[in-house]
Amino acid sequence: MTEDQTPFITNDAVVLGLLMLILAFVFHTSSKQHGFWKKFYGIVPSVLLCYFIPSIFNSLGIISGEQSQLYSMASRYLLPASLVLLTLSIDIKAILKLGPKALIMFISGTVGIMLGGPIAILLLSGVMPEIFNGAGPDEVWRGMATIAGSWIGGGANQAAMLEVFGASPSLFSTMIAVDVIVANIWMAVLLFFTGRAAKVDKAFKADASAIDELQDKVEQYRAGIMRIPNMADTMKILGIGFGITGLSHFLADYIAPWIGENYPALEKYSLTSGFFWIVVIATTGGLLLSFTKYKQLEGAGASRLGSAMLYVLVATIGTMMDVTAIFEQPQFFLIGLTWMLVHVSIMLLVAWLIKAPFFYVAVGSQANVGGAASAPIVASAFNPSLAPVGVLLAVLGYAVGTYGAYICGLLMQYVSN
Repeated sequence: MTEDQTPFITNDAVVLGLLMLILAFVFHTSSKQHGFWKKFYGIVPSVLLCYFIPSIFNSLGIISGEQSQLYSMASRYLLPASLVLLTLSIDIKAILKLGPKALIMFISGTVGIMLGGPIAILLLSGVMPEIFNGAGPDEVWRGMATIAGSWIGGGANQAAMLEVFGASPSLFSTMIAVDVIVANIWMAVLLFFTGRAAKVDKAFKADASAIDELQDKVEQYRAGIMRIPNMADTMKILGIGFGITGLSHFLADYIAPWIGENYPALEKYSLTSGFFWIVVIATTGGLLLSFTKYKQLEGAGASRLGSAMLYVLVATIGTMMDVTAIFEQPQFFLIGLTWMLVHVSIMLLVAWLIKAPFFYVAVGSQANVGGAASAPIVASAFNPSLAPVGVLLAVLGYAVGTYGAYICGLLMQYVSN
């Protein structure tokens, strides 16, 4: 639905209730051990439905993710708290043992996006030259540069590319739709294949033993400290999660403007973005607590509560996707899909060459395309204990986003002329 249309449900409290009912339905049916639902979820991952069903409600005009404040709430409040609770029991040494392949796949994803834009222009300009007839601020490559900023870094990097290359407001609005739809389609594909990672690893002859070892170690640790939580445990967990979230916002409100005022050149590293600092401080808080006695709160369900918050974020991300928008300006979505296909092809080629597990492909890609809001979602779809890997790579994406997007923009300008 378009921005000026009024959805059937406008009250965010009602929308939140609907989303929670959807999540409850998905988890209730996915817990079935026999019959239809057992077979169904053997094909379709539960997390994909948590994301896809809300997108249907949004596409039908029943709710509107654009007009709702729920995504902003979930990404600013629930995501940082989730990051704290998911990293509370992290084993840094075990993550380091995962080796360099995770970093190589992340870099491959960045390179795939940098090359994908120019290649998409070269491929499609010969087939549909009319798409690229815009002049001045309406030149398509200028709008595509903002997508590059989003897909390598995030919202702050996207805004930086808008300022640098000067896309027109109407073109930028279209490119935002391409960005959101194509990125979300790719995330849906990744979530679908999380349940088939073993088959992909076998085809690539990849060794996933280090990932399995990390999962086993975390699960054994949880089993050893598991207990029935009492009210004090639950309130301590929530207090730590939201307390550090509050601290993250407090510090970000000072740090980001101070850097912007005194060191404006650091904007290219996203260091003037408040959201960047919220994610970094929350993640750091969880990492620091993993070295203290509070790590024992994992036994009372810290990561389970963190995962619940993350699934609320998944549902709100789903409300941002309107599948009908693809049919309004299909030529621009064809550019985005071609671009994404190049990114995916390069990642799969590199994964095959270095025999990297599919987990590294999925998280390395999503750390670029989705950033801190969705990289841990894809990582935790493999196993909740792996969510911190997605967070750490996503933070790296913020750092390289503006450089990569700027180079991509220059390449697209060159091939367009």
